[in-house]
Amino acid sequence: MSISTTVKAIQDIMRKDAGVDGDAQRISQMVWMIFLKIFDDREAEWEIMEDDYKSPIPEALRWRNWAADAEGITGDTLLDFVDNALFKTLKSLSLASGIDRRGYVVRAVFEDAYNYMKNGTLIRQVINKLNEIDFNNSQDRHLFGDIYEKILRDLQNAGNAGEYYTPRAVTQFMVDMVDPKPDEKVLDPATGTGGFLVCRLEHNLEKYVKTPEDRITLHQNTMGVEKKPLPHLLCITNMLLHGVDVPAVRHDNTLARPLRDYNKSDRVNVILTNPPFGGMEEDGIESNFPATLRTRETADLFLLLIMHLLVDGGRGAIVLPDGTLFGEGVKTRIKEKLLEECNLHTIVRLPNGVFNPYTGIKTNLLFFTKGEPTKEIWYYEHPYPSGYKSYNKTKPIRIEEFEVEKAWWYNREESEFAWKVSVEDIKNNGYNLDIKNPHKIDVEHGDLEEMLGEYQQLLDELGETRSYLKQELMAALGGEGV
Repeated sequence: MSISTTVKAIQDIMRKDAGVDGDAQRISQMVWMIFLKIFDDREAEWEIMEDDYKSPIPEALRWRNWAADAEGITGDTLLDFVDNALFKTLKSLSLASGIDRRGYVVRAVFEDAYNYMKNGTLIRQVINKLNEIDFNNSQDRHLFGDIYEKILRDLQNAGNAGEYYTPRAVTQFMVDMVDPKPDEKVLDPATGTGGFLVCRLEHNLEKYVKTPEDRITLHQNTMGVEKKPLPHLLCITNMLLHGVDVPAVRHDNTLARPLRDYNKSDRVNVILTNPPFGGMEEDGIESNFPATLRTRETADLFLLLIMHLLVDGGRGAIVLPDGTLFGEGVKTRIKEKLLEECNLHTIVRLPNGVFNPYTGIKTNLLFFTKGEPTKEIWYYEHPYPSGYKSYNKTKPIRIEEFEVEKAWWYNREESEFAWKVSVEDIKNNGYNLDIKNPHKIDVEHGDLEEMLGEYQQLLDELGETRSYLKQELMAALGGEGV
């Protein structure tokens, strides 16, 4: 049986359980189980590699001792064990010492995890399916990595949970262009499910990591912070799956710490992130920022935080909505600060639908270097592939589409998609960064006859749709007149 079939079978089993309500709960339930299975498989490795290895999990609660046996405890006995022994203990796991870092990871994962399933027999069925995957087998682990990526994409259909996932093509392009090295500290302060961190790991493993020491350095310098429990759990598991024994990912709100409390040791070389946008922070968070720059809008606060945390010469890449580019008031002062303290050298303008179905808001990728003022900004308008009018679940944005940008990046010239604007023009325009493509004919100046033809075609299509709906409704009502 393939791994994808196994995962689908697990999801089907969970749908039978009355306690699991919806995709987000189903994924959360599956992932804490996956975490324990991966952790146990990794422990088998650590026991071979480390002579004095001692598990941070009490012996009776280790996966191998209650879950691995297909004929093991089940039904109400298993449900009682999970609820009253496993979760209660791991949520408040007592750690042997301050250096028990793996124990901290386990406790952090379970602090906000829940067992939603109410049927112990179904729990046993899920566990037995999971045991078909061997996470110490590199092929199994690689295949499951692809499946896990799909699980994270599925979150986009789970209500607001979609905010945790950035399309893989976008994260990979941003990492490729920023090109962090293993010895550079890389932070995602709104890490979600860990997409940027995983892309950073894969990018470095492919290009720069030559020795075990390089790998250790890489893992230590890959850091994240996530506010919400579900994506934090998903991120930790994602990092374990990618070979990071002790993920440096904290469960916290990065914005809750006053800027003045950060010191030199908190500074990083690279920040890659897609902060939540359109949201507002709770009362009081804005007081952690300078009085003239205070706002409760999450994306604006993250932009301020990034500027503060980067070292001089540090590089930032951030996903931001159009609203930040043309916004006024505090947004203007934040953009003024950005252009004075950083070289905002590139803005890639993404079309509608990149984040569908979570949001249709137009987004932009901003790339900047701290420590030098902006002189000019290059814009690149990412076009739809031929035949596309938008992106959707079956037709997402693909990394191959960014090959044109990558080729242009190091040999910049104006084209139908690329243009540059001087910082003086930006300032004279009130720090509005929402600069339209000057090479594109505005629809307002289009051919009138062509526009009338398109309008008539739209009316015809609406008429056909109306007739179709009328026929369907009449059929549903048994042929009665509507």
